[in-house]
Amino acid sequence: MKIRREYIQAVITKKGTRWVQGGHPWIYEAEVLGYRNPSSEELQKDSALPRLPFGIENGAIVDAVSENDRYLGSGFYSEKSKIRIRLISENANDQFDAEFWRRRIRYALDYRKAVMGMEDYRCCRLIYGETDGFPGLTVDRFSDLLSVQILSQGIERIRDILIPELVRELLHDGQEIRGVFLRNDVKIRALEGLPEGKGWYVLPDSGAPEYREIRALTADPRRSPQTEITENGIIYSVDVENGQKTGFFLDQKYNRLAVRRLAQSRRVLDCFTHTGSFALNAAAAGARSVTAVDISASAVAMAEKNAGRNGLSDRIDFVTADVFELLSELLMKREKPYDLIILDPPAFTKSRKTVSNAAKGYKEINLAALRILPRGGYLATASCSHFMDHARFEEMLREAAREAGVKLRLIEVRGPAPDHPVLFGVPETEYLKFYIFQVV
Repeated sequence: MKIRREYIQAVITKKGTRWVQGGHPWIYEAEVLGYRNPSSEELQKDSALPRLPFGIENGAIVDAVSENDRYLGSGFYSEKSKIRIRLISENANDQFDAEFWRRRIRYALDYRKAVMGMEDYRCCRLIYGETDGFPGLTVDRFSDLLSVQILSQGIERIRDILIPELVRELLHDGQEIRGVFLRNDVKIRALEGLPEGKGWYVLPDSGAPEYREIRALTADPRRSPQTEITENGIIYSVDVENGQKTGFFLDQKYNRLAVRRLAQSRRVLDCFTHTGSFALNAAAAGARSVTAVDISASAVAMAEKNAGRNGLSDRIDFVTADVFELLSELLMKREKPYDLIILDPPAFTKSRKTVSNAAKGYKEINLAALRILPRGGYLATASCSHFMDHARFEEMLREAAREAGVKLRLIEVRGPAPDHPVLFGVPETEYLKFYIFQVV
């Protein structure tokens, strides 16, 4: 290294060095040879853990260096996770103070304004983990509420810097924010040694008069965890306390518009409807009929509420049913009641070990849909698991089409909305696949 720094150094294997130089921000424990104090040449093996080498605090910043002492980057150290280091910078001159994070927050917000426009800026993902340089942090904005999820020790350690700065930037930009809700009720936090839980975040008091006003605003006990958002002209009720993930799935925003363009005068079946978003867009577009299906009664109830709020209740039939069983029943009837089918299932796999079984599930529903659709009909199909990559998903679709005895005309291949940017070379960020076909 050309610059001597104060941080503990993690010495990385040749394989890990290639991985990092290829652009990936994670360093796994197997790729860490050991640690050393920058003032010493002694190397303490990673196998000595859980005794912390040289007093490294969980979530602290360490420097990653190659075996020949080349600086690779700096990142958050995690004592318990298999992802031992999450890189946040490749610049050896960076100082990780409040100004560093303030600058990075501005970059993230300016990017959303540019790619989403100010109307969609009111309802979008403001910070998306590694793609914005905040590993393990997700911040979704739902109108006047922020929903925050923290999945790494490093971010947890500095949350009282990040969240207040984010709120301050938004308010200074003229945006209305009345509350910040923490959605840390996810099991994956246990892998970092973090407790689960959810609740309102109260901004710490910095002592500045202006800041006290912001703090009082976000500490108002009358706040409700529910709000309304408008997406593509459709109004939705969002509950940041009890809704799925952070409250609502924002990533399909523009995919819903793509389906909307096809839906006019068509008979539409929306499978795994959840809050009814695809069904609502189809109905608003003037679909001849819309059937929306989900196995969750509470999800269907919310979808029905959303339909009523938009004056679309009389245009959509909501069904509480298992989609696999419903498709099977439709096949047995040998009818062609739909000419546009939407398949937006939850992730069938969250592990590489189960991806083969997941592929069978994806094939089952896509094969059924292709057999139900008439020639000239349309299929919109998605996968939100990064383990089911594009190549495997497309092979599954080819097999399904072959077995159904049809050909597929590809109309569009889409991904998430740009507020969920893909970090090129990091497959974990390229999770959402969305294909639209015509059956020919």
